[in-house]
Amino acid sequence: MQSTGNLMEHTAVRPMKKDADEMEYTSHYDSPLGGITLASDGAALVGLWFDGQKHFADTLAPLHEEKPLPAFDAAKRWLDVYFGGHAPGFTPSLHMKTTPFRRAVWEIMLSIPFGGTMTYGEIAQILARKTGRRMSAQAVGGAVGHNAISLIVPCHRVIGSNGSLTGYAGGLDRKMRLLAMEGIDMHGIFLPKEAAPGNSGKNLPSMP
Repeated sequence: MQSTGNLMEHTAVRPMKKDADEMEYTSHYDSPLGGITLASDGAALVGLWFDGQKHFADTLAPLHEEKPLPAFDAAKRWLDVYFGGHAPGFTPSLHMKTTPFRRAVWEIMLSIPFGGTMTYGEIAQILARKTGRRMSAQAVGGAVGHNAISLIVPCHRVIGSNGSLTGYAGGLDRKMRLLAMEGIDMHGIFLPKEAAPGNSGKNLPSMP
């Protein structure tokens, strides 16, 4: 498994949003693995979800409308490079609307490189070293599963300690295909025997 050091030096992560009544904006992106909805507060990306995934748009402000924005242009450039099978080499400006604990987990996920993986237990160990408090892999799993900025914050790169692909809101089959697209060695990585209903990612379009 890949390990991590410090957070990516050039990642722009804005503070947690305090005013939940502000207008937010959306845009759509057609990926090889299905439609994607993007959300922004006008300056940074606040959400990225595969259409219909678990927890879809759960952090999106009630007041929102479709609008072209530079934040969406940057995110779509990132997605174009990513789905072309390459590491984008940059991270769009992000605004994480979440709790401090989930934010800490998401920031660790940002450090997992293209083509790398990390286990829930490894993330828990990193948090424990940073905070001086013991963390459980189960608590980390909850934070990973509620990641609101999929792909860019790469929750699909987090796997079970035994190689099991668990806990991906976008569908377990999609998670496997994303890892394979990144060139990750799939030896020892497997789908659990019983995937959660509605979370299998079946009937996905073919990758180019």
